[in-house]
Amino acid sequence: MTTYCDYCNTHPEDTYNKIYHDTQYGFPITDDNLLFERLILEINQAGLSWITILKKAENFRKAYSKFNIVKIAKYTEEDRARLLADAGIIRNRLKVNAAIVNAQKVLELKKEYGSFKGWLDAHHPLSKDEWTKLFKRTFIFTGGEIVNEFLMSTGYLPGAHQKDCPIFKKVAAKKPAWMRA
Repeated sequence: MTTYCDYCNTHPEDTYNKIYHDTQYGFPITDDNLLFERLILEINQAGLSWITILKKAENFRKAYSKFNIVKIAKYTEEDRARLLADAGIIRNRLKVNAAIVNAQKVLELKKEYGSFKGWLDAHHPLSKDEWTKLFKRTFIFTGGEIVNEFLMSTGYLPGAHQKDCPIFKKVAAKKPAWMRA
């Protein structure tokens, strides 16, 4: 019998989390828009269950221009109102604002680091506490748990999978050598 991470073992009927666990969680992401999507989904998860976010993920992609950072950074008050009226996503003014402001911040980081990924790579490795301080100085609505989950889910912090989980080896094989340290 294959041993999966405890969460999957305790929620075997949950196909949303199982698919996410097996195909996305912990795997490195190179595309800035996908990295930004993960950050915004993690921000929206605050105070809610991850399954809620996974079930609404496609709605988020539609509502937030497929997480195109340049487009989101240009969102207007009309876009804010549209998002706050969209029942398919999380309608929280602070979270909507965080997506727009953080998109603008990523564009600023791109000027110096070339990309959002470049900014992350330039700071890797850091401890969880160091990452959290950096994110809080750089972005809004990024507390310790949001930062931790974002970084674990994108491979920058360890802990996404237990070592005996078959996905652990798949994730490790996808990471560049410098990221495995």
